[in-house]
Amino acid sequence: STLLWSVAGFGVATIVFGFARDFWLAWIMLLLTGALDMVSVIIRHTLVQLWTPDAMRGRVSAVNGMFISVSNELGSYESCQVSRLFHRNNDLTFGPIVSVVSGGIGTLVVVVWAALKFPEIRRHARLDAEPSGHDE
Repeated sequence: STLLWSVAGFGVATIVFGFARDFWLAWIMLLLTGALDMVSVIIRHTLVQLWTPDAMRGRVSAVNGMFISVSNELGSYESCQVSRLFHRNNDLTFGPIVSVVSGGIGTLVVVVWAALKFPEIRRHARLDAEPSGHDE
């Protein structure tokens, strides 16, 4: 599915960004992470709207928004703590590199887990089609 591929691409671009020593490579990877994130955000928001029963759509959207806000804050905190954990006095770039690269690896792990745990996401090819195996 496009959703899983866009999130996986985000993870790979994040890893490449973490290792990049060339300004233009880093810039292109940041551009890619932003573009791929927008693709996944649009697909995720659309699927939440399509797969949620009409009577629950407002509540589900509210909870979804809360989780997105909280996950951004928790992600920032986690990145800071990983960077601090791997801080080296003689190499100030090591901690941030470990933080960024491990975040990209974590993203790829989540993509594999989601693909295995939720096969309907993997099988859902088009946003205008009914999801395979999805019960209304």
